[in-house]
Amino acid sequence: MRPTFGVVGLTFVAAASCLNTRPLPANDAIRDLGPILSHGANISYDGASNQRWSDYHPPVAAAIVNVATENDVAIIVKYCKAKKIEFLAQNGAHGWSTFNLAPGGLIINLRALNKVTFNPARTQAIIGGGTLISEAIEAAYNNNAQITTGNCNCVGTLGAILGGGYGNLMGLNGFGVDTLLSLTYVNAEGRLVTIGPKDTDLWWALRGAGPNFGIVTHAVVGSKYVAQADSKAWLGALIFTGDKLEGLVSAINDLKLEPEMNIFLYFAVNEGTPVILITPFYYGDEATARQKFSSILAQGPVADTTAITPYNHWNDGAAGFCTKGGRKPSYGAGMLHMKPEVWRAVWTEFVEFTGNPGTENSVILMEAYSLGKGRSVPVDSSAFPSRQVTFNAAAIPWYSDPKLDPIADAYGKKVRAIWWANDNLSPNVSYINFAHGDEDLEVVYGSHVKKLQALKKRFDPQNIFDQWFPLTPGR
Repeated sequence: MRPTFGVVGLTFVAAASCLNTRPLPANDAIRDLGPILSHGANISYDGASNQRWSDYHPPVAAAIVNVATENDVAIIVKYCKAKKIEFLAQNGAHGWSTFNLAPGGLIINLRALNKVTFNPARTQAIIGGGTLISEAIEAAYNNNAQITTGNCNCVGTLGAILGGGYGNLMGLNGFGVDTLLSLTYVNAEGRLVTIGPKDTDLWWALRGAGPNFGIVTHAVVGSKYVAQADSKAWLGALIFTGDKLEGLVSAINDLKLEPEMNIFLYFAVNEGTPVILITPFYYGDEATARQKFSSILAQGPVADTTAITPYNHWNDGAAGFCTKGGRKPSYGAGMLHMKPEVWRAVWTEFVEFTGNPGTENSVILMEAYSLGKGRSVPVDSSAFPSRQVTFNAAAIPWYSDPKLDPIADAYGKKVRAIWWANDNLSPNVSYINFAHGDEDLEVVYGSHVKKLQALKKRFDPQNIFDQWFPLTPGR
Protein backbone atom coordinates (compact mmCIF):
# COMPACT_ATOMS: atom_id res chain seq x y z
CA MET A 1 0.00 0.00 0.00
CA ARG A 2 1.80 3.12 -1.12
CA PRO A 3 -0.38 6.22 -1.59
CA THR A 4 0.77 9.78 -1.31
CA PHE A 5 -1.96 10.32 1.29
CA GLY A 6 -1.05 7.06 3.05
CA VAL A 7 -2.37 3.50 2.79
CA VAL A 8 -2.39 0.81 4.22
CA GLY A 9 -1.28 -1.12 7.32
CA LEU A 10 -2.24 -4.57 8.38
CA THR A 11 -1.46 -7.52 10.45
CA PHE A 12 -0.13 -8.87 13.69
CA VAL A 13 1.89 -12.06 14.13
CA ALA A 14 -0.34 -14.26 16.28
CA ALA A 15 -3.04 -14.13 18.89
CA ALA A 16 -4.33 -16.42 21.56
CA SER A 17 -6.29 -17.03 24.73
CA CYS A 18 -6.95 -19.82 27.19
CA LEU A 19 -10.30 -21.43 27.94
CA ASN A 20 -12.17 -20.38 31.09
CA THR A 21 -9.90 -17.38 31.47
CA ARG A 22 -9.51 -15.05 34.40
CA PRO A 23 -8.06 -11.54 34.78
CA LEU A 24 -4.33 -11.19 35.37
CA PRO A 25 -3.51 -9.28 38.57
CA ALA A 26 -0.61 -6.95 37.84
CA ASN A 27 1.41 -8.09 40.84
CA ASP A 28 1.09 -11.71 39.72
CA ALA A 29 2.88 -11.00 36.45
CA ILE A 30 5.77 -9.31 38.22
CA ARG A 31 6.03 -11.98 40.87
CA ASP A 32 5.64 -15.00 38.61
CA LEU A 33 7.02 -14.04 35.21
CA GLY A 34 9.71 -11.55 36.19
CA PRO A 35 12.16 -14.08 37.66
CA ILE A 36 11.84 -16.64 34.86
CA LEU A 37 12.06 -14.41 31.80
CA SER A 38 15.37 -13.46 30.19
CA HIS A 39 17.39 -10.53 31.51
CA GLY A 40 16.34 -8.23 28.67
CA ALA A 41 12.59 -8.82 29.01
CA ASN A 42 10.37 -6.41 30.92
CA ILE A 43 6.74 -6.01 31.96
CA SER A 44 4.85 -2.76 31.39
CA TYR A 45 1.49 -1.52 32.60
CA ASP A 46 1.54 1.67 30.56
CA GLY A 47 -1.07 1.34 27.81
CA ALA A 48 0.23 4.48 26.11
CA SER A 49 3.47 2.63 25.36
CA ASN A 50 1.47 0.13 23.32
CA GLN A 51 -0.49 2.44 21.05
CA ARG A 52 -2.10 0.60 18.17
CA TRP A 53 -2.65 1.65 14.58
CA SER A 54 -6.39 1.78 15.26
CA ASP A 55 -8.26 2.65 18.44
CA TYR A 56 -11.42 0.98 17.15
CA HIS A 57 -12.29 -1.74 19.69
CA PRO A 58 -8.64 -2.38 20.56
CA PRO A 59 -7.54 -5.24 22.82
CA VAL A 60 -7.12 -3.97 26.39
CA ALA A 61 -4.51 -5.75 28.48
CA ALA A 62 -3.62 -5.68 32.16
CA ALA A 63 0.06 -5.96 31.27
CA ILE A 64 2.41 -5.95 28.31
CA VAL A 65 5.36 -8.33 28.32
CA ASN A 66 8.17 -7.09 26.10
CA VAL A 67 10.11 -10.23 25.28
CA ALA A 68 13.83 -10.31 24.55
CA THR A 69 14.22 -13.90 23.35
CA GLU A 70 12.16 -16.50 21.57
CA ASN A 71 12.25 -18.66 24.68
CA ASP A 72 10.52 -15.83 26.59
CA VAL A 73 7.50 -16.37 24.32
CA ALA A 74 7.40 -20.07 25.19
CA ILE A 75 7.65 -19.30 28.91
CA ILE A 76 4.76 -16.83 28.75
CA VAL A 77 2.51 -19.20 26.80
CA LYS A 78 3.14 -21.99 29.33
CA TYR A 79 2.43 -19.60 32.18
CA CYS A 80 -0.80 -18.29 30.68
CA LYS A 81 -1.99 -21.78 29.83
CA ALA A 82 -1.38 -22.98 33.38
CA LYS A 83 -3.03 -19.91 34.92
CA LYS A 84 -5.84 -19.76 32.34
CA ILE A 85 -4.97 -16.20 31.37
CA GLU A 86 -5.83 -14.73 27.97
CA PHE A 87 -2.96 -13.47 25.86
CA LEU A 88 -2.39 -11.78 22.53
CA ALA A 89 0.93 -11.69 20.67
CA GLN A 90 1.67 -8.68 18.48
CA ASN A 91 4.41 -6.98 16.52
CA GLY A 92 3.36 -3.90 14.55
CA ALA A 93 0.00 -3.60 16.37
CA HIS A 94 -1.63 -3.07 12.97
CA GLY A 95 -4.25 -5.80 12.97
CA TRP A 96 -7.29 -4.57 11.04
CA SER A 97 -9.65 -7.14 12.49
CA THR A 98 -11.41 -6.61 15.79
CA PHE A 99 -10.09 -8.66 18.72
CA ASN A 100 -11.70 -10.11 21.83
CA LEU A 101 -8.92 -9.99 24.41
CA ALA A 102 -10.74 -9.69 27.72
CA PRO A 103 -9.67 -6.97 30.16
CA GLY A 104 -7.09 -8.50 32.45
CA GLY A 105 -5.34 -10.37 29.67
CA LEU A 106 -1.74 -10.08 28.63
CA ILE A 107 -0.07 -8.78 25.46
CA ILE A 108 3.15 -10.43 24.31
CA ASN A 109 5.13 -7.78 22.47
CA LEU A 110 7.54 -9.36 19.96
CA ARG A 111 9.19 -6.15 18.72
CA ALA A 112 12.63 -6.96 20.16
CA LEU A 113 12.80 -10.09 17.97
CA ASN A 114 13.65 -7.97 14.94
CA LYS A 115 16.93 -9.40 13.68
CA VAL A 116 17.28 -10.09 9.93
CA THR A 117 20.22 -12.07 8.55
CA PHE A 118 21.15 -13.49 5.14
CA ASN A 119 23.21 -16.44 4.04
CA PRO A 120 26.35 -15.61 1.99
CA ALA A 121 24.64 -16.35 -1.34
CA ARG A 122 21.63 -14.15 -0.40
CA THR A 123 19.28 -17.01 -1.26
CA GLN A 124 17.80 -17.21 2.23
CA ALA A 125 16.94 -14.76 4.99
CA ILE A 126 16.07 -15.34 8.64
CA ILE A 127 13.42 -12.84 9.77
CA GLY A 128 12.59 -12.40 13.45
CA GLY A 129 8.96 -12.34 14.54
CA GLY A 130 9.26 -8.72 15.70
CA THR A 131 10.62 -7.36 12.42
CA LEU A 132 8.75 -4.54 10.74
CA ILE A 133 8.57 -4.43 6.95
CA SER A 134 10.81 -1.34 6.92
CA GLU A 135 13.48 -3.23 8.85
CA ALA A 136 13.28 -6.27 6.58
CA ILE A 137 13.58 -4.16 3.43
CA GLU A 138 16.43 -2.04 4.80
CA ALA A 139 18.34 -5.18 5.80
CA ALA A 140 17.79 -6.70 2.37
CA TYR A 141 18.85 -3.51 0.59
CA ASN A 142 22.01 -3.21 2.70
CA ASN A 143 22.86 -6.84 1.87
CA ASN A 144 22.29 -6.49 -1.89
CA ALA A 145 19.22 -8.70 -1.64
CA GLN A 146 15.46 -8.62 -2.14
CA ILE A 147 12.72 -10.40 -0.22
CA THR A 148 8.96 -10.48 -0.74
CA THR A 149 7.24 -8.27 1.84
CA GLY A 150 4.12 -6.20 2.17
CA ASN A 151 3.94 -2.57 1.08
CA CYS A 152 3.53 -0.68 4.37
CA ASN A 153 6.68 -0.11 6.40
CA CYS A 154 5.16 -0.12 9.89
CA VAL A 155 3.44 -3.50 9.54
CA GLY A 156 4.92 -6.70 10.96
CA THR A 157 6.72 -8.60 8.20
CA LEU A 158 5.67 -12.09 9.22
CA GLY A 159 2.10 -11.16 10.12
CA ALA A 160 1.56 -9.92 6.59
CA ILE A 161 3.21 -13.01 5.08
CA LEU A 162 1.33 -15.55 7.21
CA GLY A 163 -2.04 -14.21 6.00
CA GLY A 164 -1.04 -14.79 2.37
CA GLY A 165 1.48 -12.09 1.63
CA TYR A 166 0.79 -9.70 -1.23
CA GLY A 167 3.63 -7.35 -2.17
CA ASN A 168 5.46 -5.46 -4.89
CA LEU A 169 7.65 -8.41 -5.86
CA MET A 170 4.98 -11.12 -5.84
CA GLY A 171 4.62 -11.10 -9.63
CA LEU A 172 8.19 -12.37 -9.75
CA ASN A 173 8.32 -14.42 -6.55
CA GLY A 174 4.73 -15.48 -5.78
CA PHE A 175 2.77 -14.95 -2.58
CA GLY A 176 4.65 -14.43 0.66
CA VAL A 177 3.49 -17.82 1.97
CA ASP A 178 5.15 -19.42 -1.06
CA THR A 179 8.55 -17.93 -0.15
CA LEU A 180 8.59 -19.48 3.34
CA LEU A 181 11.20 -22.20 3.85
CA SER A 182 10.71 -22.91 7.56
CA LEU A 183 8.84 -21.52 10.57
CA THR A 184 9.86 -21.53 14.22
CA TYR A 185 6.92 -21.00 16.53
CA VAL A 186 5.55 -21.57 20.01
CA ASN A 187 2.86 -24.23 19.87
CA ALA A 188 -0.15 -24.91 22.09
CA GLU A 189 2.04 -26.85 24.53
CA GLY A 190 4.26 -23.83 25.03
CA ARG A 191 7.17 -25.39 23.18
CA LEU A 192 9.43 -23.80 20.57
CA VAL A 193 9.39 -25.99 17.47
CA THR A 194 10.62 -25.59 13.91
CA ILE A 195 8.63 -26.94 10.98
CA GLY A 196 9.06 -27.10 7.22
CA PRO A 197 7.51 -28.82 4.20
CA LYS A 198 8.09 -32.28 5.71
CA ASP A 199 5.63 -31.39 8.50
CA THR A 200 2.77 -31.65 6.06
CA ASP A 201 -0.29 -30.71 8.10
CA LEU A 202 1.15 -27.97 10.30
CA TRP A 203 3.13 -26.50 7.39
CA TRP A 204 -0.10 -26.31 5.42
CA ALA A 205 -2.09 -24.76 8.29
CA LEU A 206 0.34 -22.09 9.46
CA ARG A 207 0.70 -20.68 5.94
CA GLY A 208 -2.63 -18.88 5.85
CA ALA A 209 -4.03 -19.51 9.34
CA GLY A 210 -0.92 -19.32 11.51
CA PRO A 211 -2.33 -17.35 14.48
CA ASN A 212 -4.77 -20.19 15.16
CA PHE A 213 -1.89 -22.60 15.75
CA GLY A 214 0.88 -20.67 17.48
CA ILE A 215 3.13 -17.63 17.71
CA VAL A 216 5.79 -17.48 15.00
CA THR A 217 9.08 -16.24 16.49
CA HIS A 218 11.15 -16.39 13.31
CA ALA A 219 10.95 -17.63 9.74
CA VAL A 220 13.38 -18.54 7.00
CA VAL A 221 12.32 -17.14 3.62
CA GLY A 222 13.71 -17.25 0.13
CA SER A 223 15.58 -14.19 -1.09
CA LYS A 224 17.48 -13.08 -4.18
CA TYR A 225 20.82 -11.37 -4.74
CA VAL A 226 20.22 -7.98 -6.39
CA ALA A 227 22.87 -5.27 -6.33
CA GLN A 228 21.68 -1.94 -4.92
CA ALA A 229 22.30 -0.24 -8.24
CA ASP A 230 19.79 -2.59 -9.90
CA SER A 231 17.21 -2.57 -7.09
CA LYS A 232 15.01 0.22 -8.45
CA ALA A 233 11.45 0.64 -9.70
CA TRP A 234 9.20 3.27 -11.26
CA LEU A 235 6.36 4.26 -8.96
CA GLY A 236 4.50 7.21 -7.52
CA ALA A 237 1.12 8.91 -7.51
CA LEU A 238 -1.23 9.84 -10.34
CA ILE A 239 -4.11 12.02 -9.17
CA PHE A 240 -7.40 12.21 -11.08
CA THR A 241 -10.69 14.03 -10.67
CA GLY A 242 -13.84 12.05 -9.96
CA ASP A 243 -15.19 12.31 -13.51
CA LYS A 244 -12.36 10.04 -14.69
CA LEU A 245 -13.55 7.10 -12.59
CA GLU A 246 -15.31 4.96 -15.22
CA GLY A 247 -12.42 5.27 -17.66
CA LEU A 248 -9.89 4.38 -14.98
CA VAL A 249 -11.84 1.38 -13.73
CA SER A 250 -12.22 0.01 -17.26
CA ALA A 251 -8.53 0.58 -17.97
CA ILE A 252 -7.49 -1.22 -14.78
CA ASN A 253 -9.81 -4.13 -15.51
CA ASP A 254 -8.32 -4.53 -19.00
CA LEU A 255 -4.70 -3.90 -17.98
CA LYS A 256 -2.34 -6.82 -18.58
CA LEU A 257 -0.25 -6.92 -15.43
CA GLU A 258 3.11 -8.46 -16.24
CA PRO A 259 5.30 -9.91 -13.42
CA GLU A 260 7.10 -6.58 -12.91
CA MET A 261 3.85 -4.63 -12.50
CA ASN A 262 1.10 -3.87 -10.02
CA ILE A 263 -1.42 -1.07 -9.60
CA PHE A 264 -3.41 0.39 -6.71
CA LEU A 265 -6.47 2.63 -6.77
CA TYR A 266 -7.58 4.86 -3.91
CA PHE A 267 -10.36 7.24 -3.11
CA ALA A 268 -9.04 9.94 -0.79
CA VAL A 269 -9.74 13.51 0.23
CA ASN A 270 -7.18 16.10 -0.86
CA GLU A 271 -7.59 19.60 0.58
CA GLY A 272 -11.30 19.03 1.11
CA THR A 273 -11.99 17.50 -2.31
CA PRO A 274 -12.49 13.78 -2.98
CA VAL A 275 -10.00 12.57 -5.59
CA ILE A 276 -8.90 9.35 -7.24
CA LEU A 277 -5.33 8.30 -6.64
CA ILE A 278 -3.63 5.68 -8.80
CA THR A 279 -0.20 4.32 -7.84
CA PRO A 280 1.39 2.23 -10.61
CA PHE A 281 4.51 0.13 -9.98
CA TYR A 282 6.99 -1.17 -12.55
CA TYR A 283 10.22 -2.96 -11.69
CA GLY A 284 12.23 -1.50 -14.54
CA ASP A 285 12.96 1.73 -16.41
CA GLU A 286 10.63 4.73 -16.74
CA ALA A 287 10.19 4.67 -20.50
CA THR A 288 9.02 1.07 -20.48
CA ALA A 289 6.84 1.73 -17.43
CA ARG A 290 5.00 4.59 -19.10
CA GLN A 291 4.36 2.42 -22.13
CA LYS A 292 3.04 -0.44 -19.95
CA PHE A 293 0.70 1.94 -18.12
CA SER A 294 -0.22 4.05 -21.13
CA SER A 295 -3.94 3.28 -20.83
CA ILE A 296 -3.92 4.73 -17.30
CA LEU A 297 -1.85 7.77 -18.19
CA ALA A 298 -4.17 8.44 -21.13
CA GLN A 299 -6.99 9.19 -18.68
CA GLY A 300 -5.34 12.55 -17.92
CA PRO A 301 -3.99 12.86 -14.36
CA VAL A 302 -3.96 16.34 -12.87
CA ALA A 303 -0.74 15.49 -11.00
CA ASP A 304 2.06 12.96 -11.60
CA THR A 305 4.77 12.29 -8.99
CA THR A 306 6.07 9.03 -10.48
CA ALA A 307 9.85 8.52 -10.53
CA ILE A 308 12.54 5.86 -10.43
CA THR A 309 12.93 4.92 -6.76
CA PRO A 310 15.41 2.67 -4.90
CA TYR A 311 14.12 -0.48 -3.21
CA ASN A 312 14.47 0.85 0.34
CA HIS A 313 12.14 3.77 -0.50
CA TRP A 314 9.40 1.92 -2.39
CA ASN A 315 7.03 2.16 0.57
CA ASP A 316 7.71 5.78 1.51
CA GLY A 317 4.42 6.96 0.01
CA ALA A 318 2.51 5.07 2.71
CA ALA A 319 4.26 6.85 5.59
CA GLY A 320 1.15 8.90 6.42
CA PHE A 321 -0.88 5.77 6.80
CA CYS A 322 1.48 4.53 9.51
CA THR A 323 0.07 7.18 11.86
CA LYS A 324 -1.03 5.44 15.03
CA GLY A 325 -4.29 6.17 16.77
CA GLY A 326 -7.66 7.23 15.44
CA ARG A 327 -10.50 4.85 14.73
CA LYS A 328 -9.99 2.81 11.56
CA PRO A 329 -12.43 -0.09 11.19
CA SER A 330 -11.80 -1.85 7.89
CA TYR A 331 -14.09 -3.76 5.53
CA GLY A 332 -12.45 -5.84 2.79
CA ALA A 333 -13.73 -7.71 -0.26
CA GLY A 334 -12.20 -9.65 -3.12
CA MET A 335 -13.51 -9.68 -6.69
CA LEU A 336 -12.77 -11.05 -10.12
CA HIS A 337 -13.52 -7.95 -12.19
CA MET A 338 -13.54 -4.16 -11.90
CA LYS A 339 -16.94 -2.82 -12.97
CA PRO A 340 -17.38 0.92 -13.59
CA GLU A 341 -20.95 1.04 -12.26
CA VAL A 342 -19.92 -0.72 -9.04
CA TRP A 343 -17.09 1.71 -8.39
CA ARG A 344 -19.32 4.69 -9.17
CA ALA A 345 -21.70 3.44 -6.47
CA VAL A 346 -18.78 3.10 -4.05
CA TRP A 347 -17.58 6.60 -4.94
CA THR A 348 -21.01 7.99 -4.12
CA GLU A 349 -20.93 6.34 -0.69
CA PHE A 350 -17.38 7.57 -0.08
CA VAL A 351 -18.20 11.17 -0.95
CA GLU A 352 -21.26 11.09 1.30
CA PHE A 353 -19.39 9.56 4.26
CA THR A 354 -16.42 11.91 4.05
CA GLY A 355 -18.85 14.79 4.22
CA ASN A 356 -19.08 14.04 7.95
CA PRO A 357 -16.72 16.32 9.93
CA GLY A 358 -13.57 14.53 11.09
CA THR A 359 -13.63 11.77 8.44
CA GLU A 360 -11.35 13.39 5.86
CA ASN A 361 -8.54 10.81 6.30
CA SER A 362 -10.83 7.94 5.24
CA VAL A 363 -9.86 5.93 2.18
CA ILE A 364 -11.10 3.34 -0.25
CA LEU A 365 -8.37 1.15 -1.68
CA MET A 366 -7.97 -1.52 -4.34
CA GLU A 367 -4.85 -3.56 -5.06
CA ALA A 368 -4.09 -5.55 -8.20
CA TYR A 369 -0.99 -7.64 -8.86
CA SER A 370 0.43 -9.91 -11.51
CA LEU A 371 -0.87 -13.30 -10.37
CA GLY A 372 0.65 -15.77 -12.82
CA LYS A 373 3.43 -16.83 -10.45
CA GLY A 374 1.13 -17.03 -7.45
CA ARG A 375 -1.52 -19.00 -9.32
CA SER A 376 1.08 -21.48 -10.59
CA VAL A 377 1.07 -22.87 -7.04
CA PRO A 378 -1.95 -25.11 -6.31
CA VAL A 379 -4.64 -23.48 -4.16
CA ASP A 380 -4.54 -26.49 -1.81
CA SER A 381 -0.80 -26.12 -1.19
CA SER A 382 -1.46 -23.96 1.89
CA ALA A 383 -4.33 -22.72 4.04
CA PHE A 384 -4.29 -19.41 2.14
CA PRO A 385 -7.43 -19.78 -0.01
CA SER A 386 -7.69 -16.74 -2.28
CA ARG A 387 -5.38 -17.22 -5.27
CA GLN A 388 -8.38 -16.93 -7.61
CA VAL A 389 -9.14 -13.36 -6.51
CA THR A 390 -8.00 -10.74 -9.03
CA PHE A 391 -8.69 -7.52 -7.10
CA ASN A 392 -8.68 -6.90 -3.33
CA ALA A 393 -10.48 -3.84 -2.01
CA ALA A 394 -11.16 -2.31 1.39
CA ALA A 395 -13.13 0.57 2.84
CA ILE A 396 -11.34 2.23 5.76
CA PRO A 397 -13.27 4.92 7.62
CA TRP A 398 -10.76 7.01 9.63
CA TYR A 399 -11.97 9.32 12.39
CA SER A 400 -11.51 10.05 16.09
CA ASP A 401 -14.98 10.57 17.55
CA PRO A 402 -16.48 7.30 18.91
CA LYS A 403 -19.93 8.76 18.24
CA LEU A 404 -19.25 8.15 14.54
CA ASP A 405 -18.85 4.39 15.10
CA PRO A 406 -22.39 3.41 14.00
CA ILE A 407 -22.22 5.69 10.95
CA ALA A 408 -18.81 4.34 9.97
CA ASP A 409 -19.91 0.74 10.51
CA ALA A 410 -23.02 1.20 8.36
CA TYR A 411 -20.94 2.86 5.64
CA GLY A 412 -18.22 0.19 5.65
CA LYS A 413 -20.68 -2.67 5.54
CA LYS A 414 -22.71 -1.01 2.77
CA VAL A 415 -19.61 -0.58 0.59
CA ARG A 416 -18.53 -4.16 1.28
CA ALA A 417 -22.02 -5.36 0.37
CA ILE A 418 -21.83 -3.50 -2.96
CA TRP A 419 -18.56 -5.26 -3.77
CA TRP A 420 -19.79 -8.67 -2.63
CA ALA A 421 -22.98 -8.37 -4.69
CA ASN A 422 -20.87 -7.92 -7.80
CA ASP A 423 -17.74 -9.99 -7.09
CA ASN A 424 -18.48 -13.02 -9.34
CA LEU A 425 -17.27 -15.25 -6.49
CA SER A 426 -19.07 -17.90 -4.47
CA PRO A 427 -18.79 -17.67 -1.53
CA ASN A 428 -17.80 -14.05 -1.05
CA VAL A 429 -14.16 -13.43 -0.18
CA SER A 430 -12.33 -11.11 2.20
CA TYR A 431 -8.53 -11.33 2.25
CA ILE A 432 -7.92 -12.21 5.89
CA ASN A 433 -5.48 -9.35 6.40
CA PHE A 434 -8.11 -6.89 5.11
CA ALA A 435 -11.12 -8.40 6.87
CA HIS A 436 -13.24 -6.71 9.55
CA GLY A 437 -13.80 -9.61 11.95
CA ASP A 438 -17.51 -10.29 11.46
CA GLU A 439 -17.17 -12.45 8.34
CA ASP A 440 -18.20 -16.09 8.14
CA LEU A 441 -15.22 -18.45 8.27
CA GLU A 442 -15.79 -19.48 4.65
CA VAL A 443 -15.31 -15.87 3.59
CA VAL A 444 -11.75 -15.72 4.97
CA TYR A 445 -10.71 -19.40 4.83
CA GLY A 446 -12.69 -20.55 1.79
CA SER A 447 -13.02 -24.27 1.24
CA HIS A 448 -10.29 -24.95 3.82
CA VAL A 449 -12.48 -24.43 6.89
CA LYS A 450 -13.25 -28.08 7.69
CA LYS A 451 -9.64 -29.20 7.27
CA LEU A 452 -8.44 -26.32 9.43
CA GLN A 453 -10.98 -27.17 12.13
CA ALA A 454 -9.86 -30.79 12.13
CA LEU A 455 -6.22 -29.74 12.45
CA LYS A 456 -7.13 -27.27 15.17
CA LYS A 457 -8.73 -30.05 17.21
CA ARG A 458 -5.60 -32.13 16.73
CA PHE A 459 -2.90 -29.55 17.43
CA ASP A 460 -4.69 -27.11 19.77
CA PRO A 461 -7.49 -29.11 21.42
CA GLN A 462 -7.84 -26.61 24.29
CA ASN A 463 -8.28 -23.75 21.81
CA ILE A 464 -5.38 -21.77 23.27
CA PHE A 465 -4.98 -19.67 20.12
CA ASP A 466 -8.42 -18.26 19.32
CA GLN A 467 -8.37 -14.46 19.10
CA TRP A 468 -8.02 -13.92 15.35
CA PHE A 469 -10.72 -15.45 13.14
CA PRO A 470 -10.99 -18.42 15.49
CA LEU A 471 -11.85 -21.76 13.95
CA THR A 472 -14.84 -22.33 16.22
CA PRO A 473 -17.47 -24.54 14.53
CA GLY A 474 -20.65 -22.67 13.74
CA ARG A 475 -19.02 -19.24 13.69
